[in-house]
Amino acid sequence: MVSIAVNKSRQNVAMLGIGAYRPQRVVSNAEVCEQLDSTPDWIVERTGIQNRRWISGDETLRSISAAAGDRALRNTDIERNKIGALILCTSSWLKLTPHGAPTVAADLGLNGIPAFDLTSGCGGFGYGLGVAADLIRAGSADYVLVIGAETMTVGLDPTDRGTAMIFGDGAGAVVVGPSEENGISPTVWGSDGENAEAIAQDVDFLAYMERAQTLQGTDPETEAVGRMSLRMEGPRVFRWAAVTLPRALANALEMSGVSKEEIEVFVPHQANARINELMKKNLGLADDIPMANDIVNTGNTSAASIPLAMEEMLATGKAKGGQTALLLGFGAGLSYAGQVVTLPPAPAEPSFDV
Repeated sequence: MVSIAVNKSRQNVAMLGIGAYRPQRVVSNAEVCEQLDSTPDWIVERTGIQNRRWISGDETLRSISAAAGDRALRNTDIERNKIGALILCTSSWLKLTPHGAPTVAADLGLNGIPAFDLTSGCGGFGYGLGVAADLIRAGSADYVLVIGAETMTVGLDPTDRGTAMIFGDGAGAVVVGPSEENGISPTVWGSDGENAEAIAQDVDFLAYMERAQTLQGTDPETEAVGRMSLRMEGPRVFRWAAVTLPRALANALEMSGVSKEEIEVFVPHQANARINELMKKNLGLADDIPMANDIVNTGNTSAASIPLAMEEMLATGKAKGGQTALLLGFGAGLSYAGQVVTLPPAPAEPSFDV
């Protein structure tokens, strides 16, 4: 019988570096309310958001993905020729063909490596991190660059009270590779297709494609008419989250072998500050455990929100590299993904002035 070779496997993997990009344009609640029937105070009360970032000028999903990936690579001592794969976690890339990751890889000087898009809504980064860790554990790559990036405002109706005040744009990235001690637990993930339409676009993608090219990189305020817009049934999503997420968090701890008393940092998806406070309380985490609150000035950036939130905590000293953190992303699908991780070192080149 022919003997077929297998890859050399590894057990211990970790995030070795982090980088991010935040668009230049800061949009306040007051500016959102110029088109939305709401008030700045009501938005803060319901979501915790005060400001968010929107792409403008020559910023595109492609450019911000490459910028975040470049910073993550520069914030490690890993040579680029050692990166064995790139995963672009996004729901905002406007083409099915070609998909975005190969182009972003080429922009980063990584042309030729395996590069693919991963679409799983706001849980996308958790999915990408899990896939990257398993690729390395299986010996399919030595190092993997995982980028979570979204330009949510390209598909945003500025008059929709369910979404206009929530979403923003941005990109975050991590370099994943082998380590002496394991720094990424098995992923706890799942989906609920029976409730998937609770977060959905409001027009058929094929009908939208003929206009998609003209929207990439435009000012979100000026392209509202006729665009593909994201709609969300907030109460339905909230009910799903209240039942599903506490169980997911408990399972993540169980799978990791880490107790809740050993968790030093909590980094949930930045969907809603009220939901995050409720999750922290229901899980029984100590009151003094730092919890990501990047949503205040970044909004909900979907698949980009967890790496952006990690980067903000590390850059400002709210968390430190080497601490044990609980991550959980959740959203469209309805899907979720969570891990217990060791935080990477603080970025030498953060995405904002500290």
